[in-house]
Amino acid sequence: MATSSNNSPALLEIAEVSKSFGPVAVLRSVSLQVAKGEVVTIIGPSGSGKTTLLRCVNFLESYDSGSIRIDGKEVGYRDAGTRQRRSERDLAAMRAETGMVFQSFNLFPHLTAAGNIMLGLTKVRGKGSAEARAIAEHWLARVGLAHKADSLPAELSGGQQQRVGIARAVAMEPKILLLDEITSALDPELVGEVLAVVKSLAEDGMTMVMVTHEMAFARDASSRIVFMADGGVSAVGPPKEVLAAETTNERLRTFLARFRASHF
Repeated sequence: MATSSNNSPALLEIAEVSKSFGPVAVLRSVSLQVAKGEVVTIIGPSGSGKTTLLRCVNFLESYDSGSIRIDGKEVGYRDAGTRQRRSERDLAAMRAETGMVFQSFNLFPHLTAAGNIMLGLTKVRGKGSAEARAIAEHWLARVGLAHKADSLPAELSGGQQQRVGIARAVAMEPKILLLDEITSALDPELVGEVLAVVKSLAEDGMTMVMVTHEMAFARDASSRIVFMADGGVSAVGPPKEVLAAETTNERLRTFLARFRASHF
């Protein structure tokens, strides 16, 4: 069985995954293991394949070759060798194990905050409406929005909408939470409230893989940091190691230079 860097069995195993869009190779033989309870942050320049990798883990994008397994089960395909795609029912069940929060909030505009959270609980998890409502209220309280349960997305700030998005994902009790640039669409003053929720989940032991440009947050919240460049993993290690000013990785040093003024 594959293991992560801390010698625990890997919950997420990405092995030699490649993905192209037409003639453009976006992922080039990417391999990564993530253990239960780890917070792994992916950084890198635009176009390096970060978001595509997350979308492959959730099978919102198919991958051309390689293997992605969660808890030992191949994602997207019945078998990595035959590339036989899973049924839509199987895919829905698999995606429920990998909660994803997007940079755009993706809330259903006609549903309240509670309604957005309840939808997956009733349709995918098979919960009754009363139980789903109780779970929704619990998670809304957890992200500081108990008083907004019956508000529509249009009545919420961007930061509040993103916190509903996080609550919706974790309410499904996924094995892994995927976070894709969840603060990039927010005004700077709203970023902190969203990152505080994520840090709280990390402290509770939620397994997370996140893409972010918030370097100080990545340093403080991550178990490991992965630097991607040109569709591949260029560096991986503990935050202090990867973010070190004296790194010998030229691509990494150039990338980090733009953030040094923020004193991360």
